[in-house]
Amino acid sequence: MFSNVGTLDRIVRLLFAASLLYAGLNLYAGTNLGLGLDIAGALLTFSGLVGFCGLYRFLGISTRKSPN
Repeated sequence: MFSNVGTLDRIVRLLFAASLLYAGLNLYAGTNLGLGLDIAGALLTFSGLVGFCGLYRFLGISTRKSPN
């Protein structure tokens, strides 16, 4: 895997993931919606920490600056 998620994109993903996880674990705990929010938050956390997004790869998008 190579990195295709830029720094700002990673920060936004992690902030959004935190809000989804909060809502899923506290506001909608024990519901299907809460489970869905938790899964979405976990996926965003993973892609934010690792710096790789499979959907970006499939679509040919990269928000990471080139090393040049």
